[in-house]
Amino acid sequence: MIEGLKPYAEYKESGLPWASRVPAHWSLIPNRAVLRKRKVLVGENHKNYQLLSLTKGGVIVRDISTGKGKFSSDMGTSQEVRKGDFVFCLFDVPETPRTVGLSMHDGMITGAYTVFESRKLPMEGVRYLERFYLAMDDQKLLSPLYSGLRHTIPPPRFLGTKTPLPPADEQAAIVRFLDHANRKIDGFIRAKRKLIGLLNEQKQAIIHRAVTRGLHSVVPLKPSGIPWLGDIPQHWEVPRVKQCARKISKGTTPSTEGRAILESGPVRFLKAENISAGRITDKPLCFIDEETNRVIRRSQLAENDILFVIAGATLGKTAVVSGEVLPANTNQAVAFIRPNSRVVPSFLELWLQSPRIKELIWLNAVQSAQPNLSMADLGNFVTPVPPRNEQQQILDFVKEATKPMSDAIARTEREIALMQEYRTRLTADLVTGKLDVREAAAKLPDLPTDSVAEPLTDEALDDTETEDAEA
Repeated sequence: MIEGLKPYAEYKESGLPWASRVPAHWSLIPNRAVLRKRKVLVGENHKNYQLLSLTKGGVIVRDISTGKGKFSSDMGTSQEVRKGDFVFCLFDVPETPRTVGLSMHDGMITGAYTVFESRKLPMEGVRYLERFYLAMDDQKLLSPLYSGLRHTIPPPRFLGTKTPLPPADEQAAIVRFLDHANRKIDGFIRAKRKLIGLLNEQKQAIIHRAVTRGLHSVVPLKPSGIPWLGDIPQHWEVPRVKQCARKISKGTTPSTEGRAILESGPVRFLKAENISAGRITDKPLCFIDEETNRVIRRSQLAENDILFVIAGATLGKTAVVSGEVLPANTNQAVAFIRPNSRVVPSFLELWLQSPRIKELIWLNAVQSAQPNLSMADLGNFVTPVPPRNEQQQILDFVKEATKPMSDAIARTEREIALMQEYRTRLTADLVTGKLDVREAAAKLPDLPTDSVAEPLTDEALDDTETEDAEA
């Protein structure tokens, strides 16, 4: 779609660090000329509103009945949101997965967000502003506006900031072009995610067979005593997780005041979002100072500890701690199991990722403001345990047998990441005027209006943090 796109003929300096040059005929207007802050509390009428959340897929309607995610204990403090309003999260901007969304629903949202209504902009103008600020958010380009420990953008400062605004017909052309591009990109990503799902099913089938029956089909079996587990090899044991651990504990979240979010800090502070696909990721990592570290020693990790998310929408995620991430601590949403000599850590972690255990996790989870699993329930999960040498043989077999699937998944995830980077770059180039799409957009057919693509993700942001911020 971008073949043949060229820059504009003439540019001018904007004075903005995130878009230093813009097309010469574009306007530079303060946000207060197009947006107005509005805060209307719903109060006792909250039952008449549907609950909304700002997510990576946009502003969505929350299904409270699922129990997933976090909810305010006092819905009356939520604020009204109308279709066409912007919802901004103007604090913890670098760490928050999505800080801006355009609501296509009437409803309410926690009062810690900032709601802006447009000043009589046509819908194409509103959608252009949405694309512009999504591009700014994707690359976290508004850092010059942050202040304080929580990296907050005060609403008056935001409203005083200028935004490059093309003429109305050009806004429509940019939105039209991006709608077509995003439709193709979303189709590509959905197909790739479906492939990953199929590959993971193949992996899980291999893993489940290996960790419940072993590697030798001729070994005599015995009843496990657990109806859903069935028969297991005769020489295996079926202890509980707590019988395979020297320690099971969860972390502590330091207060905002006691936490130094400094990259020079000596100790990593791991949260649920740092666990992905069985690995510990490096974004976003908090760092805590030594004084705070001494206060929360009970959450300090050791090599080969098994991390287990016990609260939130990603309940049940696991990872084995390697020496590279130490020293490190966890917060209260992440427990750790310190295995004893009875099990190889990676074998126990493999079992905790089995489909049946995942079902039990959600069946046992308390569905309150957010789903959470008690330490007692975690410790009481049963696990089939062969001798240690056989555990290692199973691990080696699973690694080799699932390598083709793992390699294909990794390759597909890279393809998705590259396409997402392409989308981010393309959007930024168009909304800041680096490429002229007027002629190309005019040649595109109208998109069908009877089928609206679902967001690629509906993972809600952490509402607890937003409520704390307002308090």
